Order: sequence, then structure tokens, then C-alpha cells
Amino acid sequence: MRIAIIGAGITGLAAAYDLTKSGHKVVLFESASQVGGLASGFKADGWAWTLERFYHHWFASDRHVLALADELGCRESVFFPRPTTVMYHRGRFHALDSPLSALRFPGLGWGVRKLRFGLTTLYLRQSHDWRALEKITAAEWLTRWAGERVYRTMWEPLLLGKFGPFAPQIPMSWLWARLNVRTTRLGTFEGGFQAFLDTLADRVRRQGGEIRLQHPVTRITASVESGVRVESNGAEHHFERCLATCSPQQLAELATQLPPDYRRQLLQLQSMGAVMLVLALKQHLSEHYWFNLPAQAGFPFLALVEHTNFVSPEHFGGEHIVYCGDYLERDHEYFSLQKEELLERFLPALSRFNTDFESGWVQRSWLFRSRYAQPVPRVDGSRKLPALRTPLPGLWLASMSQIYPWDRGTNYAIELGRRVAASLTAG
Repeated sequence: MRIAIIGAGITGLAAAYDLTKSGHKVVLFESASQVGGLASGFKADGWAWTLERFYHHWFASDRHVLALADELGCRESVFFPRPTTVMYHRGRFHALDSPLSALRFPGLGWGVRKLRFGLTTLYLRQSHDWRALEKITAAEWLTRWAGERVYRTMWEPLLLGKFGPFAPQIPMSWLWARLNVRTTRLGTFEGGFQAFLDTLADRVRRQGGEIRLQHPVTRITASVESGVRVESNGAEHHFERCLATCSPQQLAELATQLPPDYRRQLLQLQSMGAVMLVLALKQHLSEHYWFNLPAQAGFPFLALVEHTNFVSPEHFGGEHIVYCGDYLERDHEYFSLQKEELLERFLPALSRFNTDFESGWVQRSWLFRSRYAQPVPRVDGSRKLPALRTPLPGLWLASMSQIYPWDRGTNYAIELGRRVAASLTAG
């Protein structure tokens, strides 16, 4: 079967891997100059490893990632350092990278509040009934069972940081998914995630797949009689099936033949964008990997991640890599500001992490942005998701929004890609 895949991110590559392994003729169309999508990386002068444009890590519980690494013969390149995570509270940073450190967090107070936090967290980690939890917002459920103080201190900052004005609408099923499967053991790949993505892409090519980089798709049409037609770089290509791994909004623009009801489903799906300022410093900023920063603390970004406290700076020519990142509404001013303007806003805040910090520590900087980075789930979300198989004959969709109730990430992108590949050839 001749199959087109729109997008060579991890979902598209995982689908292509299974499809080409089964003998199908697959062509991937990718608008960028490299594979990987949001997980792709870049290599600056003097670096041995690539660096992700948007910070990434794996979890020890990411079984779909580890299974695929085993199949590709590169499992030995996955490793799990032990970085530290902290959260800001009343002018200080406190450890928050284990159940015990969470219970010790001073913002919880003492006595019954810590008990309620511990019991609700344990319940969520042990429970498997996420469908009941998607009928109530996280704010309502946590306030009721963990208490107002615990919710305001521990959980509301996470929701506000991820979803901004949508935070009060987020279903409890989303938070359940984060707590139920994630571990405190964080992993990465030798050489950077781009090395893993390139390994997967090479396997797809060796199995007969074709990856056309710098080939943005401008139109998709389909009919029972003629199959699926994909327009890219001024040419039209014919296929029996097509899998789109773009955002739901982009598919609505590309496939104008979609029926109104399905298009409405696509356009109703909301998402947050991401803005990432990456700094190369001449000396290290802190001892920690990840800083959680509550919105009310007055930082100009959601999180600070010192990547070279996760992997050694020797892989980056001795430079110390720091991410300053935020999830934002798609029309936020950070999407229009120049890099120099964001540096002016962000750099003064770094002295709150290290009082010795000076702007002269910054040797190089890069700015990356994506308007589709974090899907916004809704109450009863499983009933509102568009089907993987669209109403157009031969056309499927596999997007981050359809990973629900799981949170965005490489692990579930792989699972979705492999699942939709099986569906596509069976239907």
C-alpha cells in the first residue's frame, strides 16, 4: 500500500517505522530541514552533542520509548542521571523530586494538610479509573479532597503554569495521568534526542521509506475513486492512505473537504504555545536541574532548566546550558518580541537563582517558539476528541491532542503513531 505521512516528528516516524517494516511504501513530508518536530535538536560550534530546542527528558516508566529503543538496537544509549528538582516558596528553593521531599515541602504546613496531600497523591497513583476523574475539574477535586491550602500551594501553580487562563477548566484526569505513570527517574539519550530521532529515521529509510525534508504540504484532498492527493512544493502526489500528524487546526486548513461537524471538533481543540530562550553560560548557574516557578512569584518565565546539571557540560564544549521557558496563549506578546527584547526581560531574573550572576556570563543564546506545544484537555475530554480515522476516505489524524488522557511527550507520541499505523492498514 502507498501511504503518505504528513510530519516527520516522533509520531510520524514511529508510524512510518511500523508501516515500512510491514512492507508498505511510505513517503513522509516534512516542512523542516530535519526530522524530529518538537523533539528535534541543534548543534552549535564546539559541541559534541545536539541540544533539544525545547527541553525534553524521558521517564524510567516510558515503556513505549524503551521498547522502540530495544527494537532499534540502541537501548544501551539510554541512561538515567539523578538530577534534582526544586520549587520556589517564599524566597527559597525547596527540593521537590520525591514523595518524601514533597511531604517535607514547607508550603504544606503541618498535620492534617500533609496527611491529606499524601493520601490524595497515593490514591491517584494507585487508581486506574481515569474516566470518572475526567468528569470533574482538577481544581474542584483537589480542593474537595486535598483541601484549599494544599491545592493553592502545590497544584494550582502547576495548572496555571501549563494552562494559564484555562487552568480552572482542566479535568482531574490530566493530573491523574501525570501522577499515575511518571517516575522521578529522568532519562535521556547519548548524543541528544536528535541522535535517537536520526537513528529511527535511518531505519525507516533502510526499510524502504522516503523522507522528504523541506516539503511543506499545502493541500490534502481525497475521494473513494482516486484515493488521497497531497500537494507539496507545487506538485501533486497520489496515495491510497494518508496520515496527518500535524495540529488539528492545521489539518482543518489543509483538508477543506472535511465535513463541518468534524472540522468543528478540530477547531474546538485548544492548545498553549511555548517560548524557549536557551542560554550558553560560561559558568554554572546553580546545583539543580529543574526549577518550578509559581506564577505569583514574579518570574518572567514558568521554569528554569539547567540542562548541564542533567548531562555533563563537556558534551557542549564546557558551556553551561540553561533553558528559560514558558507555556503561553498563542497570542501572547512573547511570540512577537525579538530575542534581544526577551533577553532584557529574562536575564535580570537569573540573579534570583545565583546572586553572583551577571549578563556577561551569557556567551550565546537562541530563541525557539511553537504555537502548538501543549494541548488543553477539557472535562469529558474523551467524548470530544475527533476520531483518528477522519470522515474523508483514506485520511487519518494523529495529533498531540489525541494522546489524552496522557500528557504530551515522546512516549505517548510513539504509542499513538504505532497504534494509528495498525488502524490505518486494518481499515
